[in-house]
Amino acid sequence: MKNNSNKEWTRRSFIQRSGTVMALGSMSGFPHTGFAGPSTKQKMNKKIKIIHTDSNFEREPLFPYRFKGSAITEAWQTVALMKAESGRHKIGIGTQGTLWSDKAVFQAHSTTAGNALMYAMTERALQIIKGTHFVDPVSLLEDILPEVYDYGKKITRNPDLKKTFALNALVPVDNAAWLLFGEENGLQTFDEMIPEAYRPGLSHKHDKVASIPSFSVGASINDIKDAADKGHFIMKLKTGAPGTQKEMLEKDIEFLTAVHKTLGDRETSHTKNGKIPYYFDVNERYEKKETLERFLDHAKKIGAFDQIAVIEEPFGEANETFVGDLGVRIAADESAHTVEDALTRIEQGYSAIAVKAIAKTMSMTMKIVQAAYERNVPCFCADLTVNPILVDWNKNVAARLAPFPDMNIGLQETNGHQYYKNWEKMLGYHPMSHAAWVHTRDGVYPTGKEFYQKSGGILASSPHYETMVES
Repeated sequence: MKNNSNKEWTRRSFIQRSGTVMALGSMSGFPHTGFAGPSTKQKMNKKIKIIHTDSNFEREPLFPYRFKGSAITEAWQTVALMKAESGRHKIGIGTQGTLWSDKAVFQAHSTTAGNALMYAMTERALQIIKGTHFVDPVSLLEDILPEVYDYGKKITRNPDLKKTFALNALVPVDNAAWLLFGEENGLQTFDEMIPEAYRPGLSHKHDKVASIPSFSVGASINDIKDAADKGHFIMKLKTGAPGTQKEMLEKDIEFLTAVHKTLGDRETSHTKNGKIPYYFDVNERYEKKETLERFLDHAKKIGAFDQIAVIEEPFGEANETFVGDLGVRIAADESAHTVEDALTRIEQGYSAIAVKAIAKTMSMTMKIVQAAYERNVPCFCADLTVNPILVDWNKNVAARLAPFPDMNIGLQETNGHQYYKNWEKMLGYHPMSHAAWVHTRDGVYPTGKEFYQKSGGILASSPHYETMVES
């Protein structure tokens, strides 16, 4: 099988060749969150029976995106169909991030095999759901996640599989459930679909959302400068360079110096101090707190410390080091698999959460956002190098989050335009591709009245993805 074709390996041949659809007899005991589901006040919620499901995927090539000491060169776009007894059906879309969600699985397999394992979990979820009922997507996720996660541990032969790997596999299924839930209950906007229990954390309505590009390890400073020249006022800067911890730190310090020399004197109207904020993502590469402290000491030495807005995931999730005394905001991302994991990170001093409705499901994201909101921990939206439609799933969250400290705008990383080789073609799959909010202008997405009225286009169907499955 060649990696440069989306057509050479289809869902049908995948199932025929892999035989991965297994019957599991027991639940894994995956813990329930303890957080309330949709409010009982929502009496109109119907009991929805699923009579048919289907799935498919297509392979989109990427320019190499380097992080976690590795690189991705392909992202599978997955599609999940759910059809109700009423005859209504909806298509959910996902993008698979195998390296981001579990580095061990990514490194133990070829690109194709790693993606195939995650896709098998998506298919397994749909088979669990077929013939059953659900009332709302949040409770549906609670019901199927344990078995899908347990299944994932079996097929990857990894008893320590990251929970995020299972959640990533469930994104298209969860999205289909949300769309079908809205259709069956006559809900016409994203705001109407948000359960009352989670509305406080998603109650803001920004008229602009920052469009945050992402620069991989080893990125050119000229490319970063070019992004700033185009109006981007905050950029995700990947650190944690390859090599030993000593080599990594030396390269990261060199990169920090170059970034500050390039951006340090820039001005922006979107921050209280008028300076460009720095957003570093280490992707769990630092092994010790002392290493990060040396990076921060250098930031102080060159006058960059006060411009560091957030440092994301400096340590591995097994590292329980307290980070609340570093003087900078440390954010959790892939280690905050579930709401319970997010709360654990908050106890360890993490003072921001990078949420990903496009990687951990909308259902889990709503729970995490609400839990963080109740504890005055700010959230922002991070990307998974997703397709244009999923950018707007994330944007619906980013536009409703409370403002990030010292900023006056919603925050959303979006890097697909940088790494997908066929990005312009993929834009054509968006049902509202010409809408103003789909395109970055001076570093931001305009999220005005029309954006909220049309829910960013996520409730409309995409002919391209519709044709990939049999309804």
